[in-house]
Amino acid sequence: MANQGSQTGILLETGTNEIELMEFTINGNLYGINVAKVREIIMSDKVKPMPHTHPAVEGIFKPRDILLTVVDLPMYLTGKPSEPNPKDLFIITNFNNLHIAFRVHTVEGISRISWQNIQKPDKTVTGGDEGVATGIAQCGKDLVTILDFEKIVAEIAPETSIQMSEIEKLGHRFRNETPIILAEDSILLARMIQNALTKAGYINITKFDNGQEAWDYLHSIPEEEVINKVGLVITDIEMPKMDGHHLTKLIKEDALLRRVPVVIFSSLINPEMEIKGKEVGADEQLSKPEIGHLVEVLDGLLMKMQ
Repeated sequence: MANQGSQTGILLETGTNEIELMEFTINGNLYGINVAKVREIIMSDKVKPMPHTHPAVEGIFKPRDILLTVVDLPMYLTGKPSEPNPKDLFIITNFNNLHIAFRVHTVEGISRISWQNIQKPDKTVTGGDEGVATGIAQCGKDLVTILDFEKIVAEIAPETSIQMSEIEKLGHRFRNETPIILAEDSILLARMIQNALTKAGYINITKFDNGQEAWDYLHSIPEEEVINKVGLVITDIEMPKMDGHHLTKLIKEDALLRRVPVVIFSSLINPEMEIKGKEVGADEQLSKPEIGHLVEVLDGLLMKMQ
């Protein structure tokens, strides 16, 4: 199953609002990860422990050319030390420009489903605003919990996530009241993005939890108010109900909205995803967590609009 992500992810047509979900188990419970995040799956192996790390970090592992951090996902999810089993698997991921191995118990297969069939989990079952589940997917007869791997990594290694210091390096900034629409399903990352943009002077931000909510709002704006209600859109790719590619496609196909700049800000940006983003008309595509670069891109796009 090596290179699973590169083999299957490109098969999806762009902007169809579909996802290929890899299903895996931990303690008999079914979880999911976007195939686009998966580089390969390998048998677990001996890991070299590292001092002063998060309790869920097993250590480091170098199967070939890349040194990987290994995260004990059962330990992270349960809070209890897990006993490694020779039958365990490592899901090797690539997102946020990081390569990380996650220990899981089994891999069950891949399902291709619509984002419309993925529901935002209720706060009562996810631990409130800081829950680790981004969606619940109906895959055949099974309910699959989609984990927020970006949040997991941000919690384990905060230095790899959005850094406010990048904004501080930009120096003095003026207030900018351009109305910005932000579509981001991760509550943690949405808050971090909003705080960073506000610190950079962008004070007029309206946040939506997914592409569908953002599109419903954009599509409801009367023609004469478009220029005053939306100046730019920032969107993640992975979101329940409607993903960022489909949202971008709808905006660029709309006679009133097509001139609005759309910036895709996602952990999934790689050469394949850049092709997909161009196909749906994205003006810019940036990889998280490069928040300083995002601000510079916003500055440039909005200057062109003046």
